[in-house]
Amino acid sequence: MSMLTYLTAGESHGKALTAIIEGIPANLKIDIKFINDELQRRQLGYGRGRRMQIEKDEIQVLSGVRDGITIGSPVSFTIENKDWANWQSKMDVESVKDSEELSTPRPGHADLAGSLKTGLKDLRNILERSSARQTAALVGVGSFAKLFLKEFAVDILSRVTSIGKVKAKNSPIEVSMLEEIDKSPVRVTDKIAEKDMVAAIEEAQNKGDTLGGTFEVVAKGLVVGLGGYSTSGKRLDGRLCQALTSIPAIKGAVVGQIEDSVHLPGSEAHDEIHFDKEKGYYRKTNKAGGIEGGISNGSDIVLKGFMKPIPTLSKPLATVDMKNKKAAQAFKERHDTVAVPAAAVIAESAVAIVLASAMLEKFGADNLDDLKQNYKNYLKRIKLM
Repeated sequence: MSMLTYLTAGESHGKALTAIIEGIPANLKIDIKFINDELQRRQLGYGRGRRMQIEKDEIQVLSGVRDGITIGSPVSFTIENKDWANWQSKMDVESVKDSEELSTPRPGHADLAGSLKTGLKDLRNILERSSARQTAALVGVGSFAKLFLKEFAVDILSRVTSIGKVKAKNSPIEVSMLEEIDKSPVRVTDKIAEKDMVAAIEEAQNKGDTLGGTFEVVAKGLVVGLGGYSTSGKRLDGRLCQALTSIPAIKGAVVGQIEDSVHLPGSEAHDEIHFDKEKGYYRKTNKAGGIEGGISNGSDIVLKGFMKPIPTLSKPLATVDMKNKKAAQAFKERHDTVAVPAAAVIAESAVAIVLASAMLEKFGADNLDDLKQNYKNYLKRIKLM
């Protein structure tokens, strides 16, 4: 069965992030500028830390692409860490010369659990990989998935829906709005909420605190029939929610309008089905978020992600020093105040990877042209049903 798989590697302050992608069919045109633009979108958002002023992420493709197209072999790439120049003595592969052993784990991070799991006493060994810096490589992988999905007129976009206690008004979102969303300092479509969010971020910064929030990811143009109902591992909603909650600091994900629907009777909670000779089967509403029974139903796929406040604080929380077991304050590390706008962009890539893999499972072939033909044949069949 054809599917998209990937592996990323690299530490936050190591030399580079790397990734290997397997399963991209041959003959897919690769736009390096598009990928670099996606990497830059990941760095958007008011309230980001100083790291974003250092890194100017660009991809360097090492294999799997020749003359601008994929050749069917695994694609590999690197993204250089510019900050490596400032961390060589602390992160050297062979001999670390200038590094204090970190022993006061930060509540809310992987520090303590990771140390107990691996037996590594210096928490630097845990935080370097558990850091959200690894999501740059995820966006790189997701950019390849987006390029693949664009061949089938599938677009994925996102926006922030809340930061802290400030909520943006809910309104339809279209592909044409993405440029304006990215211009917003907090990536919202509600200009009134935008001002309040910026003010809330500034207040948190002044207090040495951080904020979380929520975001929405929408996939448009997806065909009916992706995923499956027969086994749990095939269910598209489960795969998408798992992909979102695998992003650092994302603690929850929902599909569609379930937050409202759970409070309604069944007669009001579902999307009634209609038929038109031109449209075929369709729904006037999309409370299900484009997925029914674990399968895409042809409507927009709508997901919501919940991001906790970043747990690295300028005024650290209480913890325990692992060396002497005495009460202490968590160590301080450079951090963002808010990263919800960036998390939404990262989530686009996570969703793109799952959807591209589902497309490959359904229509898989070694060559993009063959895959497109399989796709066309499928559309002809379902039109007759």
